[in-house]
Amino acid sequence: MMLLYRTLLRLYPGSWRAEYGEEMCAVFLARRQAESGFIAFQALWIETIADLLTGAAAVQMDQLRQDLTYVARTFRRSPAFVVTTITIAAVGIGATTAAFTMLDHVLIRPLAFADPERLAKVYEDHPAQGSRFGDVSPANYRDWKRTSKSFEMFGAYRGLSVNLTGQGDPRTLEGASVTSEVFPILGVQPVLGRYFSSQEDRDSAPGTVILGYGLWQGLFGADPNILGRTINLYDIPHTIIGVMPKTFYFPNRDAQLWTAMRWGPKNFEDRLDTYIFGLARLKRDVSMQQAQAEMSTIASQLARAYPKELARTGATVLLLRNDVSNQALLMLKVLLCAALCVLLIACTNLANLLLARAMVRRRELAVRTALGAGRERLIRQMLTESLVLALAGGAFGLLIAYSALPLLVRLVPVSLPIAKVPSMDLRVVLFAVLITGLTGIVFGLVPALRVFGGQDATGLHESGRSGAGGRRERLRSALVMAEVAGSVVLLVAFGLLTRALWNIQSVDPGFVADHVLTLRTTLPVPRYETAAAREPFYRHVLDETRRLPGVTGAAYTSFLPMVNRGGIWPVEVEGHPQDVSLRRTASLRFVTPGFFSAMGIPLLQGRDVAESDTNDSPYVAIVSQSMVRRYWAAENPIGRHIDIGNHNRLIIGVVGDIRVRGLERSSEPQVYLSWRQPDDVSPWYSPKDLVVRSSSDAVALAPSLRRIIHDADPAQPVSDIQPLTAIVQAETASRRVQLGVLGAFGAVAFLLAAVGIHGLLSFAVSSRTQEIGVRIALGAQRSDIIGMTLREGFQLAAVGIIAGAVLAYGSGRLLASLLAGVQPGDAATFAAAGLLAMLMTLAGSLLPALRAVRVDPTTALRAD
Repeated sequence: MMLLYRTLLRLYPGSWRAEYGEEMCAVFLARRQAESGFIAFQALWIETIADLLTGAAAVQMDQLRQDLTYVARTFRRSPAFVVTTITIAAVGIGATTAAFTMLDHVLIRPLAFADPERLAKVYEDHPAQGSRFGDVSPANYRDWKRTSKSFEMFGAYRGLSVNLTGQGDPRTLEGASVTSEVFPILGVQPVLGRYFSSQEDRDSAPGTVILGYGLWQGLFGADPNILGRTINLYDIPHTIIGVMPKTFYFPNRDAQLWTAMRWGPKNFEDRLDTYIFGLARLKRDVSMQQAQAEMSTIASQLARAYPKELARTGATVLLLRNDVSNQALLMLKVLLCAALCVLLIACTNLANLLLARAMVRRRELAVRTALGAGRERLIRQMLTESLVLALAGGAFGLLIAYSALPLLVRLVPVSLPIAKVPSMDLRVVLFAVLITGLTGIVFGLVPALRVFGGQDATGLHESGRSGAGGRRERLRSALVMAEVAGSVVLLVAFGLLTRALWNIQSVDPGFVADHVLTLRTTLPVPRYETAAAREPFYRHVLDETRRLPGVTGAAYTSFLPMVNRGGIWPVEVEGHPQDVSLRRTASLRFVTPGFFSAMGIPLLQGRDVAESDTNDSPYVAIVSQSMVRRYWAAENPIGRHIDIGNHNRLIIGVVGDIRVRGLERSSEPQVYLSWRQPDDVSPWYSPKDLVVRSSSDAVALAPSLRRIIHDADPAQPVSDIQPLTAIVQAETASRRVQLGVLGAFGAVAFLLAAVGIHGLLSFAVSSRTQEIGVRIALGAQRSDIIGMTLREGFQLAAVGIIAGAVLAYGSGRLLASLLAGVQPGDAATFAAAGLLAMLMTLAGSLLPALRAVRVDPTTALRAD
């Protein structure tokens, strides 16, 4: 029983136990011997435990109060130290917290759906075309849904861009068209109204729509009686049947409304017509691996049933949470690793500061030890001091992280159904508290233990500056070398990614983006379903636009490059017969005459499309140079024929390649068709993006273009007005954000390492004052003293640079997929990082070196 009692006494501080512990044990033993009976025994223990808990808490709180009072008194004597330490801790903790919040938001935090770990997306798999995550055809989706047994529910959706009219100015809204299963799969209830029913999926069903919370509030004033109201989408009446919650995002954060899919029989005729995505909920007893195996089997069965269309088509099942590109994922991981590097550098600086402070206070601590203060008590006070500093730094770090999050939104993948700006929830705060506590304990405890190693009354005989300087302080030197190594890693990573960005920005997109304005006018169906119905609109807009002062070219296209990747069609080339399943693909666009001139795409052979290229004349096509290289390397393609867009078409021209899929991805060959020859191709391919080239400021044309379009059709909204240069720049926006963050981290690490070197050498100079005084008295020259001090700094830096270079090379190999042709061991980048590290060392060493040569030999020799 006494063993248990002594164990409970450990709740009290050690100094208190040393003074009162034996007396309390004797009292308890006497009471135990005086009691008899089981009930009395139980009552004694209950009373004893209660007394111990309350007493220990009171003593601990009293000592904490004393420690905090002492800490406040010491802080008032050294405000510069306090501000410096808190700032360093805040930077490290803030950077790490912001990076963790981003990673948590994208990869860890559960999606705001019911049982999100069972939500999966199902794609078509086309390995022959190098595509694993392809759109699905409605016919394949219907067979997958009917055959699969791994899913509780199976639905489908596709992106949607609609014109809203009759509610003030016409506007274009982004959303999705979904089957009736999608909302039950997601398991999020509307705040008003209901989901779509299965009857509303039919082609003949009346139009219905569910509004997003933001649209309901912004456009309809959060009207609680909105249900049953009719709005016009693409000139078709739609009845509002529901409003989704504020935090509902699907399929991405830009969606503002949802309509029913409304399929008809003709939607299921062509298995190569892929434009939807599958969404499913796994059964509780089915794993992702089992679902993937079943879908692969079903895809194989369909391939045997439809060998002409599906011989090389599979199926891929992917958790909804994991639908993130590898590049976006790697960018976030790089951000977190860089933040952790900054935190470690900050922590090593904190340890150095606390260790230097503790060494300065060795005499004070020796005096207190001689007067009876226990080592545990003194370590506790020092640990309390470091924790107070860390907590203050953590609080400011949280503010830094919260302020930085809006600057990082470009790193949040648009494809995920999550908010644009991550919130700092309880888990993030707990993470910040955890790293704050670890920072305070680990990097406060190490200096405390270090300074008390072998501490006794002999400390009274030491100078306040002795016992810490020069080469003997291996721990502090190691910490400084670690700071230099960490800063070199960040500088190299920043340099490699900067060179990669330069490489990407130097890529020729295939068109001239300067002085070009673009905008979108998505013409509604059925009013503009045929080319004849669209002709007056195009003719008016283009004719009036070309009359504007400064305009040198104007044209329409189905899709702008990089904004919408365009429709991907199988293409069959005359003289190169292939099975449909083995056909290569091309990116297809319908264009109006003058498109290539307006975009600055060179016409290499033949002619442009003309107004005379109608359904009454031969079907024509213009192909890209890459398509010519693929099929007619040594021959003239003009006059050849290809099958694409549901017709056999005569090649009339060859144009340069453009980067349809972005600056970092290779693009399939491009085919351009006359806008007057769409025939039975979906109206979705009708030209909608207007391109205007000007000899001056193209952006200034925006008001005039709005007026022209309004005159052509007052109900037609204008959206996505932006310079073509902005579209190109958006391709590297996430990289620029990442570089900005890495650059900031690198600058902080650079500064902290310089501060660390300065602090170490300053302390070394002050602790070696007598030695330096003796050297000067014996005839040492100023250059000798400066050289001695600088040599010490550069020796530390050299070791740190070598270690950092090795780590940086390993990091560069991990970053290979982001380097865009830059080698992980790029010599110029490593040389620049090494040079910067040497300059940093010089900056940190110069003041201590100058201070050393100003030592007065007489004063130094008389010093204690």
